[in-house]
Order: sequence, then C-alpha cells, then structure tokens
Amino acid sequence: MSGYKKAFRRAFPYTIPVLTGYLFIGIAFGVMFAEKGYSFLWAILMSLLVYAGSGQYLAVNFFVPGISFIQVVFMTLMVNIRHVFYGISLLEKFNKMGKKRWYMIFGLTDETYSLLCTTKVPDDVEEDKFLFAISLMNQSYWVIGSAIGGLAGALLPFNSEGIDFAMTALFVVIFVEQWMEAENRIPEIIGIVAAFICLQIFGKDSFVLPSMILIILVLFVGRTRLEGQVEESCR
Repeated sequence: MSGYKKAFRRAFPYTIPVLTGYLFIGIAFGVMFAEKGYSFLWAILMSLLVYAGSGQYLAVNFFVPGISFIQVVFMTLMVNIRHVFYGISLLEKFNKMGKKRWYMIFGLTDETYSLLCTTKVPDDVEEDKFLFAISLMNQSYWVIGSAIGGLAGALLPFNSEGIDFAMTALFVVIFVEQWMEAENRIPEIIGIVAAFICLQIFGKDSFVLPSMILIILVLFVGRTRLEGQVEESCR
C-alpha cells in the first residue's frame, strides 16, 4: 500500500493541469445533464461507468425522442474512434500491468494518454503504480466536476447557454499543445484538411460525421507508418 501512496503523491503534480480542466468541463457536463431533468446522481454514475468526455457531452442529446439506438452507437463510435490508436501505442505498457490493465484501457482519455506518453516515471516509483495513479486521479477529477455541476444545475437556476463550448475549448487547447510539441504533425494536418473539405461540401451543420469518416479512412490507409511513429513517441 505504501507503494501506491508514494505513486499517487508523486503523480499528483503532473495531473494538476488535468485537474483544472476536468473540474470545469465536468461541471459543465453536470449542469447540462441536470437541465434535462436528471438527478445529479445519474451524472456521477455516468462519469463513473462511461467516462467518455466528449462522448458524454454528446450523450446529453441522446435522451430525447427520435434518437435511434443505431444513431447512438454510430455517433459514439465516431467520436471515440481515436482511442483505438491510443490503445495500440500503449499495448506494451498495459500488458505489463496485470489486472490493472483493464482499468487503464477503460480510463484512457485524451489528457490521460498525453500524460502517459510524455511523463517520465520517477526512479523511486514503480511504473505500473505511477501510471495507474495518473489514470485514477484524472477520472476522479471528472467525477467530482460532474457532481458539482449536477448539484449546481439542480439547485441554482441560471442560463447555461454556451456552456457546452467548454469541451470544444479544451480540445482546442489540447490540439495547440500537441501541435507545439509533436515532431510529426501529419495526423493534425490530416484532421484540419479533412474537416475543411467536408465543411465546404456538407456545410457547418452536417460536416462532423463525414469529417470523422474521412479522417479514419486516411489514418487506416497510412496506419502502418503512423503507428510506428506514435509507438516511438511513447517509449
């Protein structure tokens, strides 16, 4: 147990940026969920069992008439398909973590992936415990934010118009950070070009899904080269 205490203590400073981000976007999610008439307990449960970030924001709009199960599955898959590439690059690390690997797979978000790839494990801490601590703390920040937002949305009526932009803002920050740090910017360029092309063809109200499909197709075509580059960056 002492090994875990040290791992959490040493990992915490690295998760502070995620703490500040997840609290606010978790609060935004909780407020949006409460405005649909659901108890804050459901927001907490969803953050515990789903924990999908942008997928949860998207799910808020699923709880309305006219949304089919197929639409839910397809939209969720498209939004979170990037996690397939994340997982491939971390297979070697996760396979060494025993039973903890199942939680590591479940808890793999954009921010957690970035920390797992870029953070150097301290010499006096076991790698599997250190990485586990990062993942668990990151999810706890999201759950706490969801709880605060759910309670605030239920008890303090206010106009939440535009609050869903919090997730967009977070992704913009992540994109800029990755762009500044990455040696290979081909995936980012692919995303920008695909989104621009689909925006011109399908318009602002319908370009998201075509963009995702186009990006996935291009990434799969060049996956051998890209996977090798991503794996190298995570070693």
